[in-house]
Amino acid sequence: MAERTLAIIKPDAVAKHAIGDITRRYEAAGLYPVGMRMMQLSKACAEGFYAVHRERPFFNDLTTYMSSGPVVVLTLEGSDAVKKNRDLMGATDPKKADAGTIRADHGASIEANAVHGSDSVENAQIEIRYFFAESELP
Repeated sequence: MAERTLAIIKPDAVAKHAIGDITRRYEAAGLYPVGMRMMQLSKACAEGFYAVHRERPFFNDLTTYMSSGPVVVLTLEGSDAVKKNRDLMGATDPKKADAGTIRADHGASIEANAVHGSDSVENAQIEIRYFFAESELP
């Protein structure tokens, strides 16, 4: 059965014109976009999305960064989508990410690490609803 996950191509990867390469990697792995939009997150929108991290020391820097430039938000669908996307992304720190992963190839730092991906099926459902109305997805 197909599963869905949320992916965000972050401002650093958008600025480096890596959208095509990243979406190609998703599709090559069997993760197909069923919802996709480019948008500029407001600081408030970023704060709402990352609210789970509100008490963490990196919260302000993260939300400032995520609202610093356009992002591409995707709902990806495929078999075992959450795990597949996590594997494609690589470790949070691009310097520690396996060669050939999105973060190893496109990330610059822990913050500017090219992509976000849901960490569980439950969080994927919450994150997808944050950006996409049910009526927008097939």
